[in-house]
Amino acid sequence: MENLPIHPRYPSIALLREQAKRKIPRFAFDYLDGGCNNEVNLARNTKEIRDIQLHPYYLRGTGTVSTHTKLLGEQYAAPFGIAPIGLQGLMWPRATEILAKAAFDHNIPFILSTVATAAIEKVAEITEGKAWFQLYHPQEDTLRDQLLDRLEAAGIRTLVLLSDVPTFGYRAKEIKNGLSIPPKITWSNMVQIALHPHWAWQTLLAGQPTFKTLTPYIPKGLSLRHLGLFMNKTFNGRLTEEKVEEIRRRWKGRLVLKGVATVEDAKKCITLGLDGIIVSNHGGRQLDAAESSIRALSKITPRVKDEICVMMDSGIRSGTDVASCLAAGAAFAFLGRSFMYGVAAMGRKGGKQVIAILHKELQQVMQQVGCESTQHLSNFLVKAPSEDYYPVE
Repeated sequence: MENLPIHPRYPSIALLREQAKRKIPRFAFDYLDGGCNNEVNLARNTKEIRDIQLHPYYLRGTGTVSTHTKLLGEQYAAPFGIAPIGLQGLMWPRATEILAKAAFDHNIPFILSTVATAAIEKVAEITEGKAWFQLYHPQEDTLRDQLLDRLEAAGIRTLVLLSDVPTFGYRAKEIKNGLSIPPKITWSNMVQIALHPHWAWQTLLAGQPTFKTLTPYIPKGLSLRHLGLFMNKTFNGRLTEEKVEEIRRRWKGRLVLKGVATVEDAKKCITLGLDGIIVSNHGGRQLDAAESSIRALSKITPRVKDEICVMMDSGIRSGTDVASCLAAGAAFAFLGRSFMYGVAAMGRKGGKQVIAILHKELQQVMQQVGCESTQHLSNFLVKAPSEDYYPVE
C-alpha cells in the first residue's frame, strides 16, 4: 500500500463527492449523503472530529512511519476499514463487490451489511472469508440462526451486531425521493435516471439492486408494498442483552457490537464477553439529537480501553480525520460514505482511489507531527478546554 497511485483528477474525498453527485441520480446521492431529520448530527459528527488538534514535534528524530495495525488478532495494512452500507448497488452497480475486492487486495477490513446488494457467499469468496458481517438482528431466532450458519459455512470469522436501529430513522429526503419502504417510482426519479444514462446503463447490465443475502427468505411475488411490510416486520426491534448473550453462546468467532454511544453500554459489552465495540451513531442517520461519535469516544475509551477493543465510525471522511480519531483514543476507524463517493465517481477504480487517498493523508499527518506508529498518535493530541473531551493520558 505504501506507493498506491492517486488519480490526479480526484485527489481528495471532497472532489470524489462532487463527481459522485454529478454522476448518479439525485435520489441515489441523497440516500448516500443524507442523515435523519434536520441532519444536525450528520454535520456535528465531522465538525467535532475536525475540532481536534495535534502537536507537531519538528525537532524530534523519527524513523520510518508505519500504518500497519493489529486488530482483533489480525494484521492490517492501515488502521481504517470499509463500514457497512445498505443498498450499495443503488449508488453504483456492484459497488459491494468492488469495495470488497479493493479491501481484500489492499489488506483492510470490509464489513458487509445484512441489507447489502451482494450475498454473504459472494463476498466471502471475494475476500477469502476475511470480510466481516454486520447483522441486523431479526425478530425470529430461526432466521438469525440460518444467517449465522451461512456465515460459518462461508468462513466469516468476525460478526458485528448492530444495536442502534431499534426503529428506522426518519429521513425526509428519502421519503420525498420515494426511497422509503416500500419504495416508490416517481416521475422525478424517472427523469433523474434519464439524465444519468451511464448510471442507468450500468444498472441495467447489473440488474435491479436487491437484498441478495435476504433473497432466500423473502416470499416470492411480493408487491413493493408487501416487501416493505416484510422488511419492517422482520427487522424492526431492539437488540437486548439477552439476544446478545444468546449469540455470544452460539457464535465461536470474534463478536463486535456497533452503535455503542455510552460508557454504560460499553461496560455491558465487556460483561457479555464481546471482543470489540464500534462507537457509532449510524453516521447521523438515526438520532439527530445524539452527541457526535468522537465526543462519545472520548468518554468511553479511557474507561474501557484496557478491557475491550474500541473502534469508531460516523463522520470520518479523510485520512486526517482518521488520524484525529486515533489520537482521540480509537484503535481503528471505519468509513462508509467516503468509499461510496469513490465508487460512484470512478466505478471499479473508486475503492482503490479512496484507499490511496486515505493512506497518503494519514501518512502525511504522521510524518508531519513525528509519529512512527498509529498506536502512538494519542501522544500528539492537544488537550482540549473540556476535561472530558479528547482526554490525554
